[in-house]
Amino acid sequence: MAWNPGVYNQFKKERSAPFDDLLKLVTVQPGLSVVDLGCGTGELTGRLAHYLPGASVLGIDASKEMLKEVATFSNEQLAFEHSSIETIIATGKKWDLVFSNAAIQWIDNHEILLPAIIAIVRAGGQLAIQLPSNHDHITHRLLDTIALTEPYTNALQGWTRTVSTLSIETYAQLLFDHGGTNITVFEKVYPHVLENATALYNWMSGTAMIRYLERLPAGLQTSFATTYKKQLDSIFTESPVFYPFKRILMAATFP
Repeated sequence: MAWNPGVYNQFKKERSAPFDDLLKLVTVQPGLSVVDLGCGTGELTGRLAHYLPGASVLGIDASKEMLKEVATFSNEQLAFEHSSIETIIATGKKWDLVFSNAAIQWIDNHEILLPAIIAIVRAGGQLAIQLPSNHDHITHRLLDTIALTEPYTNALQGWTRTVSTLSIETYAQLLFDHGGTNITVFEKVYPHVLENATALYNWMSGTAMIRYLERLPAGLQTSFATTYKKQLDSIFTESPVFYPFKRILMAATFP
């Protein structure tokens, strides 16, 4: 099951709001070497590069679909590469700024992952990360509920998502334990007003639902999605739909 940039970009405005807040946590300095872990379609990485004068920026993403149109944003300052976060970490190359907007939630074991990311921050460098923390919302819990019913639980062999997101206190402790200073970690609710339950379904189909569909055989993907949409329709009956979306933002410097 591939990522669909078109579906993802239906909510470009809503998805860019936490990016704007994360950008404010970055200390602007000239000539930084920067990696954006999980750059998606590349548009926001282009804004990151523009924000940092003289920076050399590399955007990486594990999805070829998301990277299809990054040439639109590429220039002498900004390049893109099809690669995973784990691969970039494994190279051991260090960066003045390691930036990641809504990407590390797809990787498990953050107690191990975050120190590994910190390890590629150059001495004197910065780390800035944003990730969703909305896993306890009914829209996410419904996906698990459906996955645990037949025929899906058999097809998934009992699989349900693993929530990798930690508490803000734990992230702050990890940053401190691994040499971070000027630590900022907070959780913020982004209030999204969507047209109706169908719009909410479209939002979820562009992110969280992908994890379930990609594990199901083709013959069950449509029925799973249809069941999920019907349940959302039965819960969110009014228009517009208020969707409070929680996200964690963190930043630190590493002397």
